[in-house]
Amino acid sequence: MSSKIIDGKAISSQIKSEIKTETEVLISETGIIPGLAFILVGENPASKVYVKNKGKSCEELGFYSVTETLPEDVTEAELLRLIHNFNKDGKIHGILVQLPLPSHISEQIILEAIDVKRDVDGFHPLNVGRMVIGEKCFIPCTPFGIIELLRRSNVDTQGKNVVIIGRSNIVGKPVANLLIQKEFNATVTVCHSKTKDIKSITSNADILIAAIGKANFVKADFIKEGCVIIDVGINRIEDAESKTGYKLVGDVDYEDCFGKCGKITPVPGGVGPMTIAMLMRNTLDSAKGLIYGQ
Repeated sequence: MSSKIIDGKAISSQIKSEIKTETEVLISETGIIPGLAFILVGENPASKVYVKNKGKSCEELGFYSVTETLPEDVTEAELLRLIHNFNKDGKIHGILVQLPLPSHISEQIILEAIDVKRDVDGFHPLNVGRMVIGEKCFIPCTPFGIIELLRRSNVDTQGKNVVIIGRSNIVGKPVANLLIQKEFNATVTVCHSKTKDIKSITSNADILIAAIGKANFVKADFIKEGCVIIDVGINRIEDAESKTGYKLVGDVDYEDCFGKCGKITPVPGGVGPMTIAMLMRNTLDSAKGLIYGQ
């Protein structure tokens, strides 16, 4: 494999191996088994796959997990009652409500109902606030994964120009907040749909993080020679040669940018596997009481 490729699959496997070893030690020394509760509302096929894959990772690492599947028309009150029960369950160290939720349910109300000590997705406002001021907290899993990819690929962030395309609460905003912390010392610019002349900004980036959900948006003329590219996008495009009729591509035109960049994450196999690995890391840290205590 080219030394240019940041292999998220290999790095996530390494992290999972570390977690499995730590879990075995935790169980043998304390009897505590990390526990993760998944709540799935409705029949969204992608959500079902995500939850299934997360449950499989729990099994591989020696975690306890439980999945509650609720009908599409479940009331907000019923969902809140289930979360409240998990909040009180001593076997559960992390609660994950798979998004998106049906339109009649407020995602914000649901996310705020999760005990901050069990918010292993890192979406609770208290965890978000602690992250912004640099305090110990659960970091959202995809931004956490991006940070680990950079760290384990020996990408220097000190004083570097980082450009993030996308300002979502799930990726863009949190990763920007993480990279301006003193540990990383990056100079961060966030571009979005109203940014004028994005190309002039991205072409000065030492590190470019693309998270906008537009297939092959970033071309070679967007980047400078030797820049590091983290591609968060996962987009389906038609592909007549594929059995499924489509293929997955990122927000970055991989083939166009490959020759010019210094390092790049592939899609699939880049950021994606890291998200689940960091969810497992957050859950183990919760079981250990490393964030908020036991």
